[in-house]
Amino acid sequence: MPRRRRPLGLLARALVAGALGFALWRAAAAPDGPLEPAWDRVACARCHMLVSNPRFAAQLHTRAGEVRFFDDPGCLLLARAETSEAPAAVWFHDSTGDGWLAESDTRFAAAAETPMDHGFAAVPAERAPFALDAAATLVALRGAEEAAR
Repeated sequence: MPRRRRPLGLLARALVAGALGFALWRAAAAPDGPLEPAWDRVACARCHMLVSNPRFAAQLHTRAGEVRFFDDPGCLLLARAETSEAPAAVWFHDSTGDGWLAESDTRFAAAAETPMDHGFAAVPAERAPFALDAAATLVALRGAEEAAR
């Protein structure tokens, strides 16, 4: 005599499989906001220097959920320009304060010394409306790289 399937057993298995799938999907999703790096222990995704100075830190969240940290705003802007991958989010540490700024709320002001000597620090757009946006800063960074060659 064939064994009858139990509808509740099948439902329970389907729910467990669904919950596991959701957990895996959520684990791969980009974080909802900026994360603090392990200062002095995580390397810049572009130049591989340790991320040590919060004033110049930056981070890029990929759509796959990876968080890439950078020790200098210039490193992030140049690294992003070197790939066609669109990020889920980009954050820059406020060089004048303690928080993180979303890219849309960030401008870049000249800075005498930055970790990789790219020469730009992230500042809140509301306090520096005439400072450079990310696109203009990237143009300046590329010009400086060309001049150095």
